[in-house]
Amino acid sequence: MTLAFYNTLTRRKETFTPIEPGQVKMYCCGVTVYDYCHLGHARSYIVWDTVRRYLMWLGYQVHYVQNFTDIDDKILNRAREEGSTMEAVANRNIATYFEDIRRLNVLDAIEYPRATEHIAEIQALIKSLIAIDYAYPSGGDVYYRVQRFPSYGKLSGRQLDQMQAGASGRVEAEGGEGAKKQHPFDFALWKAAKPGEPAWDSPWGAGRPGWHIECSAMIRSRLGETIDIHTGGGDLVFPHHENEIAQSEGATGKPLSRFWLHNGMVNVGGVKMSKSLGNFTTIRQLLDAPNHPDPMAVRLFVLQAHYRKPLDFTEESIAAAQNSWETLKEGLLFGDKFGSGLGWTDGADRSIGLAELLRLPGASEPVQKFQAAMDDDLNSPGALAVLFELAKELRREGNVITHAGKTPTDPQQLRQQWQTLVVLAQVLGLEAVAEPAAPQVELTDQQIQDWIEQRRAAKQSKNFAEADRIREELKAKGIVLVDKPGGITEWHLV
Repeated sequence: MTLAFYNTLTRRKETFTPIEPGQVKMYCCGVTVYDYCHLGHARSYIVWDTVRRYLMWLGYQVHYVQNFTDIDDKILNRAREEGSTMEAVANRNIATYFEDIRRLNVLDAIEYPRATEHIAEIQALIKSLIAIDYAYPSGGDVYYRVQRFPSYGKLSGRQLDQMQAGASGRVEAEGGEGAKKQHPFDFALWKAAKPGEPAWDSPWGAGRPGWHIECSAMIRSRLGETIDIHTGGGDLVFPHHENEIAQSEGATGKPLSRFWLHNGMVNVGGVKMSKSLGNFTTIRQLLDAPNHPDPMAVRLFVLQAHYRKPLDFTEESIAAAQNSWETLKEGLLFGDKFGSGLGWTDGADRSIGLAELLRLPGASEPVQKFQAAMDDDLNSPGALAVLFELAKELRREGNVITHAGKTPTDPQQLRQQWQTLVVLAQVLGLEAVAEPAAPQVELTDQQIQDWIEQRRAAKQSKNFAEADRIREELKAKGIVLVDKPGGITEWHLV
């Protein structure tokens, strides 16, 4: 089995091999921090978290960097609306980003660089581009000379004469800026200061960086000139990632990234979810709503579709994901519920469920099927099918134990199945936590028998609601009733 990703740059699946054996340098374009994150953001960061987790499970050390854009027109507009500052708006929304995304079990990046922390690196990169005639100052701005980079458009597949301004909603309208450009598609590396806005001194006058140059500088500063994997949403291919390539490769003559991975959009009614369209649902709106889904159900919802395909968000699809999660959760908690009764000596040892310890039968069929799916451009739906097969088997065994008090299946075989499920699920970031046990009320054998007699009497009088109530009340006290032929009822402790 060999890991392969679909590379946007080459438009085909390619075998993944890192630049340095055993090491992966991975960069993800982060959020512009002017508001809460919506489900489109959730999808992107869940997907790249899963790529990272899988690479880690394969044994790679992954240096994962995700930036924050903390200087932007949208942030400045929000600050003006609130009578606040750029820093205050950015800091608040960075804090809420962590609150929201951690609920979805997304691992923290190794580094979270901010654009405003890299002004010196940004200016140094701009100077180097000016020195080789790839950029030019104009009226306090600095522009990238697009026609100077022969392969401009290689990521998006666009021809220069076909390109339109406004892609991804981030290219400014021409207005007075157009008069400063030597070519209509030249883009800003540095923007002259406007009254009342934050600005930094530079050789071209006070101003602030353009959006695209920020990521080029942060990648170079934190990961070097060439990285293994660059990720982001499909809406970033043009112009953002196209411009990153032009800037970085124009300056160094080296590839910026060997692999470019892009996730599909989250749609509402067939239209891309976005803040600009106002058709978005934030992560916290969904998770804090009445009858809200489990955060793991939201993660499952994302992974049930291949990452490059569109994902349709509806109430029905989230409800279906919640039902699917309940099935998976029941399998994941099998060991917590039945392990001690099956004689597992390490049933309470949570380390057997840690993916990084790799305590798995590596040659087992479920592991091979899981890896074959994930190696095929992160086929998470195929990987989930393996998990559900394991979970359903464990659920059936749990039902047998609950109703018969025991199972003929080898306890160590069940332990291996459960351990495999827990570890593979964790590779996908899906983890279940057992509910705190309700305080147990100790009953004597005679008291339990009295309850059983009351239940038998209720059934004889056809008061089945009362009979069910007694069964559930005893179950809540940790006592499971098992009805046998001939009207006999046995019981055992959970």
